[in-house]
Amino acid sequence: MRLKSFFMESSESVQDYLKAIYLLAQTEDEVTTSAIAERLSVSPASVTSMIKRLAERGHLKHRRYQGVELTETGRAMALEVIRHHRLLEAYLSKALGMDWDRVHEEAEVLEHAISEEFEDRIAEYLGHPTHDPHGDPIPPKRGRHREVSHSALSSFQNGTAIIERVSDRDPDALRYLDRLGLRPGARITVEEHAPFGGPVWVKVGRRRHALGRDLAETIYVSKGDR
Repeated sequence: MRLKSFFMESSESVQDYLKAIYLLAQTEDEVTTSAIAERLSVSPASVTSMIKRLAERGHLKHRRYQGVELTETGRAMALEVIRHHRLLEAYLSKALGMDWDRVHEEAEVLEHAISEEFEDRIAEYLGHPTHDPHGDPIPPKRGRHREVSHSALSSFQNGTAIIERVSDRDPDALRYLDRLGLRPGARITVEEHAPFGGPVWVKVGRRRHALGRDLAETIYVSKGDR
C-alpha cells in the first residue's frame, strides 16, 4: 500500500504515537513505555496496548526491557505527520500572522486532516520553507531526513551562541522568551552558569537575563563564532 493512502487510513492516535516515538528517539537513548505515556498524557496500560498493535502492523519493533524502535514504514509515517505539523505551523505564523505560542496547538489538530494537495500548496505558497517558527526542521517531501542535534543552553559553555530552536510545548514559556528576544536566529552571549542549580545568565544585545535551568533546557544553541 502506498504511504500516502496508508497514512490517510491510519487513525489519529496511531499517527500521534508514531510521531511521539520518533521525537522521543531524538533525545532519549531508549524510548520506554513510561516516556511515551508521559509525552502523550495517557496511561502506561494504553501505551502497552498500542505498542502491541503497532508492532503487529509492522510500524515498530518492541523488545522487552529494551524500549521500542520504529521500522522504516513507521518512521516514514511519523515524518509525514511531522511534515504536516511543521508546515502548518509555518503557514499559520507567516501567512496568517498567528503568534508562535499558538501555532503548535492548532497544528496538533490540523495535522491529521490536510490532504496531499493542500500540503503541496502550503509548501509552494511559503517557498518551501526548511524550518518552522520554533526552528525545528521540516522534513522534505522526498528523500532522507535527519534531525540536527544542538546543545541545550543549560549545558552550553560560556561564550557567543546562536539560538537554533526552542521547544514548542509550553505557550507561556514561548511568550516569555519572545519578550526577551530569545527566538531562533538570535545571537546571544552566555555569561555565567550559577552553581548549585542556579540560573544561566545570558546577554541579548544590551540586556542581561537570568534563565532558570528548566527553561534553559528547552533552548537549543550552536556556537556563535561560525
